[in-house]
Amino acid sequence: MSTNTVTLALGTNLGNRPGNLRAAIAALPPAVTVQKQSFIYETLPWGVIDQPSFLNMVITGETLQKPQELLKNLKELETHLGRVPSIHYGPRKIDIDILFYDDLIFDSPDLILPHPHLHERAFVLVPLADLAPEQIHPVLGKTIRQLLAEVETTGVTRYG
Repeated sequence: MSTNTVTLALGTNLGNRPGNLRAAIAALPPAVTVQKQSFIYETLPWGVIDQPSFLNMVITGETLQKPQELLKNLKELETHLGRVPSIHYGPRKIDIDILFYDDLIFDSPDLILPHPHLHERAFVLVPLADLAPEQIHPVLGKTIRQLLAEVETTGVTRYG
């Protein structure tokens, strides 16, 4: 089996936010072996604005799992870490999204890769640029740095 490079976005806005991120990173192995972590950013809520601010970060790692198997494991991990079903874009203890899986372009009812909204979201692009500013989005053909220059970053500040 070959390893695949995955890029994950982590977010939290309930409870002990830094602790939630640490717990999620600690719980990723063996599904994902974490290689690099971005800085943590405090960000304004997106989608539903009447909720606490988020802490967001991005990690890169390696996995032996196929994309849909990884998604299933990440959703189980979110539940294990205390995420409960809520309104779409609502408050959550932890959220883990797959941004990239190698350079795979994949579209199924439950998973689209690369993440279909990552290029619209400063709370993803700012920490992603910490790790891979020159990575090229395989669908859009632009670097993360170029995508970041196209979004408003007001409300995204380095935490701590």
